[in-house]
Amino acid sequence: MVIEKTKAVRRRPAEAAAVDAVDRKLLGLIAVDAALSYAELGRALNLSPPAVHERVKRLKRDGVIKATVAALDGPKLGKPLLAFIHVDTIGWGKSQEMLDLAALPDVEEIHSVTGDTCMLLKVRMRDTQALEDLLRMIYEIPGVKGTRSYIALSSYLERGPQPAA
Repeated sequence: MVIEKTKAVRRRPAEAAAVDAVDRKLLGLIAVDAALSYAELGRALNLSPPAVHERVKRLKRDGVIKATVAALDGPKLGKPLLAFIHVDTIGWGKSQEMLDLAALPDVEEIHSVTGDTCMLLKVRMRDTQALEDLLRMIYEIPGVKGTRSYIALSSYLERGPQPAA
């Protein structure tokens, strides 16, 4: 009898970091405007700027704050078409070729999902021709048997995780 080792495939969920109410309020402020100074954050939290700096440093070290980035406007950058692509594959679907799509600047997110599809991509493109070109690339990936694309007509809310308990 052969026992397969699958630990390398399965990732354990990240343990939740210790985040208190002040941290959550700090994270909420940063999520809205990451350019706020430690002094401004300190005034909002009734903390000194060095105390805020230490909290931010700890939250970064613990992986709660993964990055500090600017939210860019797709249409103003010449990419007004937002689409979601469901990718159906033979087998697992999470191949290196599929994950290599992350190198394309039009691909914003790649998720392995449950349900009637294997992978879900969020993409932002200049037009439908660019979307068609990406779909052609996806179909060239071994194991891909189909896609379903959904083009967003309007976006009312786009945000990351919220720090509320």
